Amino acid sequence: MVTRRLLAVGFLALAAVPAAAQDRFITLASTTSTEQSGLFGHILPMFKRETGIEVRVVAVGTGPAIKNAMNGDGDVLLVHDKPAEEKFVAEGYGVERFDLMYNDFIVVGPPNDPAGIAGMKDARAALKKIADGKSLFASRRDNSGTHSKELALWKAAGVDPVAASGTWYRETGSGMGATLNTAVGMGAYALTDRGTWISFRNKGNYKIVIEGDPDLFNQYGVILVNPAKFPNVKAKQGQAFVDWLRSDEGQRAIAEFKVDGQSLFFPNATK
Repeated sequence: MVTRRLLAVGFLALAAVPAAAQDRFITLASTTSTEQSGLFGHILPMFKRETGIEVRVVAVGTGPAIKNAMNGDGDVLLVHDKPAEEKFVAEGYGVERFDLMYNDFIVVGPPNDPAGIAGMKDARAALKKIADGKSLFASRRDNSGTHSKELALWKAAGVDPVAASGTWYRETGSGMGATLNTAVGMGAYALTDRGTWISFRNKGNYKIVIEGDPDLFNQYGVILVNPAKFPNVKAKQGQAFVDWLRSDEGQRAIAEFKVDGQSLFFPNATK
């Protein structure tokens, strides 16, 4: 009887909360790089203070984030795989895609640099040297934006690394932070976004060995999930978040986010 009363009281309390208040949050499907870097911890409280809307983040790899949004599990999508994002919109799952910010990918490696690639400016040629020398390489293998970029670079280099899985090519099936921990632990090279690397606290004596190749450009986009396809999408609140991110204030908030004095993301939304 006591349990029933408590349940009844809880139900009545929930029912007493105005529907508008229950709707003052949105779900953001996004990537581990934006979450683990600390960016959302910096900008989302600003958005909430201005609008009263809370943003609840589900951070996984870009591929799983897109899949979540394709299932209607999210109001806004913020990821970094432009071809996949454009396909998402073209197939009717998203309303419109906007460039939001960028950084770049880098290759990090052990101080002894067994493949002899440090300082190279051609990422594809560097990966070919890693493969030819069978130097250890740790891959996320999680269908993330970083994993997609890595596979594209291997393909451009004329290498099928998956055929070497379990030998010099180690697939972690994990996010960026866990993959970097694995790479450092085994003395392997890894491809990472610069934002995660700057905020990563277990670098040891690892260093950036490849950077500056235009092929390593890393663009992020933001999309409102299509309410015409998914009636549960909180279109008004989600659009408010998209608009804020692209506004002068949102772009300034992204630009101001730094770790150890270094910028992790660079805003480039166009009006």
